[in-house]
Amino acid sequence: MKRTTLALCLVLVFTVGAASAAEWTGFISDSKCAASKGESAGHAGCAKGCIGKGDSAVLVSAGKVYTLDKQDDAKKLAGEKVLVKGKASEDGTSIKVDSIAKAAQ
Repeated sequence: MKRTTLALCLVLVFTVGAASAAEWTGFISDSKCAASKGESAGHAGCAKGCIGKGDSAVLVSAGKVYTLDKQDDAKKLAGEKVLVKGKASEDGTSIKVDSIAKAAQ
């Protein structure tokens, strides 16, 4: 009985964890301009420049700005439209990135 209960609990934990993974499509922008003009291809030059000067890379998707944990990967795609896969924080302001790649235009 104890083994069955333990097995059921483990299945539940792994199922809930897998269900929380998500995808976002948006633009990699700089943290300084993201909220005002970061969600467009026209902002690419500014995003690359600001990130190159030390600003953090963020994802702007559907008008919302997300901080990203994998800065090196995000910075390589500054100004690009991307698809981010990962898990959102409990407060919904940051993403623990599993993968990030250019999105279809």
